[in-house]
Amino acid sequence: MTAGGTAGGTARATAPGPAADAGRRTAFLHALGNTLAAAIVNFTVWFAVTFWVYLETRSVFATGVISGIYLVLTAGSGVWFGGLVDRYRKRTVMLASTAVSLLLYAAGLVVYLLAPPGSFADPANPVLWVLVLLLMVGVIVGNLRTIALSTVVTLLIPPEGRDRANGMVGTVNGVSFLATSVISGLLVGLSGMFHALLFAVVLMAAVVAHLAFVRIPEQRVVAAAGGDGHRLDVRGTVAVVAAIPGLAALIAFTTINNFLGGVFMALMDAYGLSLVSVEVWGLLWGVLSAGFIVGGLVIARWGLGANPVRTLLLVNVVLWVICGVFALRSSIVLLAVGMFLYLSLMPFAEAAEQTVLQRVVPFERQGRVFGFAQSVEQAASPLTAFLISPVAQFVAIPFMTTGGGVELIGGWFGTGPERGLALVFTVTGVVGLVVTLVALRTRWYRQLASRYRAAEPQPVPAG
Repeated sequence: MTAGGTAGGTARATAPGPAADAGRRTAFLHALGNTLAAAIVNFTVWFAVTFWVYLETRSVFATGVISGIYLVLTAGSGVWFGGLVDRYRKRTVMLASTAVSLLLYAAGLVVYLLAPPGSFADPANPVLWVLVLLLMVGVIVGNLRTIALSTVVTLLIPPEGRDRANGMVGTVNGVSFLATSVISGLLVGLSGMFHALLFAVVLMAAVVAHLAFVRIPEQRVVAAAGGDGHRLDVRGTVAVVAAIPGLAALIAFTTINNFLGGVFMALMDAYGLSLVSVEVWGLLWGVLSAGFIVGGLVIARWGLGANPVRTLLLVNVVLWVICGVFALRSSIVLLAVGMFLYLSLMPFAEAAEQTVLQRVVPFERQGRVFGFAQSVEQAASPLTAFLISPVAQFVAIPFMTTGGGVELIGGWFGTGPERGLALVFTVTGVVGLVVTLVALRTRWYRQLASRYRAAEPQPVPAG
């Protein structure tokens, strides 16, 4: 039973005065700013190691394996991370996440400095993959903060302002991507991974120091209904998801989208680096990431409308159209325009899903449901990331270089290894568009939209 809650563990609504509201908003802004700094570190490490491994090995397969490692660890950790978020105070979880990432990045720097010369040029060298695993686990632990921050929005922001707060979270993601893209490309171009890792260790230490002084008002959620607060309670979480009409379908839809989106995570860097240098690619992504900021600011100003479920699906229609056309020509300009539009719309999709879950899921289970959704939604992507790289390397690229694709579509689509990657992107966009149009016509979409409109907003919990 939570302090201030009912016997079932559900936190009661509060009626905080203006001073309490201002304090909660200040705490939210501090948590948001701290998350921005941590995200810059984590994304810098992720982007930098992907760029660096490709440049060292020139292996598309190696970069695909890195994406696969990321997605496998994400899918496998989400439920556990969600249980930790529900069991402990949000600030404690965020602080622990940051400290563990700091230790792993420091260990990675040691491995990098002690590795024999030439160790990292061979994609089969175990030393390379020891370093990659240390760094990627450090990045993955940062996902604890993502789950915790989603519940912090419910904890600190009144119901009528949560869609806008989610827009601010999207803006933070955009700023972190913008800074990361510039920083990672320049650091890798300067000295491989040395300065990237040094930057990560120093800045993450500063993040830990700042978070140690941040206070998030919260009474610890000890147990949800049935006294299950001290275990992961996967069965109970599944029951909550199943009991909300259309919610399982929403998670399934996002899972399918992530299955297709794994193609972009696995191949986008190889495609972009086939068109421009690593420095230009990093700077370009810095500019393109402004799209995240634009989309997040629009949401923070105007919200998502009365039906975030419909917003989610309509945004996905446009996203998959973009993905189907941005690689039709071998053009960095077309790629840049397409990705800017794509990134501008991504905050709408992410904020819409977060807003729906924050409204229809009880607060004491939100960490587990967010973590469960993360695990399930990412479960298909590892398969994509692991499979699409060899498919691109050994099927699509030969098909558009010396195979039947040269005569079949090469006259207008172009030929060569880069056009093989482009073909994979185009086909993926068409498949995603079809899936989204089908989803718009299902009864599950209508059920979830109705449930969202009928649900009582989750109140600000006692704190």
